[in-house]
Amino acid sequence: QLGEKVYDGACGSGGFLCEAFNYMKERNKDNPKAYDILQHKTFFGGEVKALPYVTAQMNCILHGLESPNIVYGNTLAQKIADFSERDRVHVILANPPFGAGVNKSDQENFTVRTSETALLFLEHFIAKLKTGGRAAIVIKNTFLSNTDNASVALRKMLLARCELEWVLDLPQKVFAAGVKAVVLFFRKGGPTTKPIKYYELDMKGVSLGKTRPLRESDLAEFEAIAKGKKGGKGVEAYWEVKPEDIDKETFDLSVKNPNKKAEQKASAAECRAEIQAVFAEIGEILKGWK
Repeated sequence: QLGEKVYDGACGSGGFLCEAFNYMKERNKDNPKAYDILQHKTFFGGEVKALPYVTAQMNCILHGLESPNIVYGNTLAQKIADFSERDRVHVILANPPFGAGVNKSDQENFTVRTSETALLFLEHFIAKLKTGGRAAIVIKNTFLSNTDNASVALRKMLLARCELEWVLDLPQKVFAAGVKAVVLFFRKGGPTTKPIKYYELDMKGVSLGKTRPLRESDLAEFEAIAKGKKGGKGVEAYWEVKPEDIDKETFDLSVKNPNKKAEQKASAAECRAEIQAVFAEIGEILKGWK
């Protein structure tokens, strides 16, 4: 909404900021006061690498966001304990980098100690949100079930401080690196008391990649259910998990679609029979070569 601050502390080439700007500009095109607010008081970001930083600036300008408030520097160097209310934002849209690449001095800025970049960004985002603020964060799906101390602590923190509303399970190869990811949609001001809604995006045999990227139309059913335009009941890809059913030791949030039947694996006897049949067929073919 106009007047809200939108933030991406790991903005890369600025895609989320540009899309949010386009969205808000279109919905406020008849408001003469909107221009100054959108240009100077709405969008904020950070990027640690030089080339993506320059690309983000260019990308924003080409989309009409002429004064992007993007800081060149290490977002994780900020101490979350020092955040004041004026530092916090209403909306966070981000896809933080995956991998262990955080030095020990930066780790000291967080309550959860880990070198996993994405986990520290998640704590940063939780701290950066205003009460009532909302976020959509892309993260590796292994975060939902990893048993390391940092992952467990972050899941516990997320459920304690925020209302986790949706977990969108993305298909393989949405990203060029082939990392399997989910999108966490949450609102600060928890704890999570309502059922967590899950949606498993099944491309039904479509192989994603450079020639066939994920399209907005692929998300039509999910968007309809999320906006309440279509009931999720009876939809195989949709289910809910009650907070009281979550394990209080591991806080496991992994994607386990109860609507899908477990794949029936062939027995050892069936495997042997199939192998014998294949060998028999090969034997018949070889006879014809004599």
